[in-house]
Amino acid sequence: MRILLKIIRWAIGFFFGSTILAVIIYRYMPVYVTPLMVIRSIEHISDGKSVIWHHHWIPLEEMSRHLPVAAMAGEDLKYLSHHGFNFESIKGAIKKNAAKGKIQRGGSTISQQTAKNVFLWPSRTWVRKGFEAYFTVLIELFWSKQRIMEVYLNSIEMGDGIYGVDAVAEYHFGKKAIDLTRSECALIVATLPNPRLYNSMIPSAYTRRQQRKIEREMKFIPSFPKEGEAIDPHTAKGTYYK
Repeated sequence: MRILLKIIRWAIGFFFGSTILAVIIYRYMPVYVTPLMVIRSIEHISDGKSVIWHHHWIPLEEMSRHLPVAAMAGEDLKYLSHHGFNFESIKGAIKKNAAKGKIQRGGSTISQQTAKNVFLWPSRTWVRKGFEAYFTVLIELFWSKQRIMEVYLNSIEMGDGIYGVDAVAEYHFGKKAIDLTRSECALIVATLPNPRLYNSMIPSAYTRRQQRKIEREMKFIPSFPKEGEAIDPHTAKGTYYK
């Protein structure tokens, strides 16, 4: 029994130590590979297809200034004010999921999506959501809002085999991420609920409607602050995105 308890204590210590270390490392190191990228590559191979993997890591300063604002407008309106979780959205998701008997709607913030993309696997289980919450707390603790947004926009899936804004800018718009227009940024974000179904290069009528909705929301969101800048999205004046 003592040996078993010792093994358990060692395993728990290793888990917390290794995960905290990984989060600290990724605070400074680019995330070149994510679990989803590997999983999608395996799916391509199992389907007898060639592996498609387009991913270019770039710093936030080399992205269009419209991108973080579009991401907040389409995915997480309270990103600048919450600490990783939008509890109103979570309550709504819990009610819907309880009615369905399984997870149908996540209510995830950009922080939660980043935690999932970088450290976890794509699935809709309560165990995965539990790990997601744990990693969300860690990245909110050790990373800045700018770093979370930078990793999010670099790692999120934006098409079949396309990951991150610079890759989608090149393969869908023929330009660099920094040259994306306000409308193009809104269109990219409009596809994020299912980027393999909704294509920003050949947008459907539904995607166009979502794009217009995001562009309207962008008018009411604070400009995204630079690293080191503090902003209160509720009281700051003269900082709203134009």
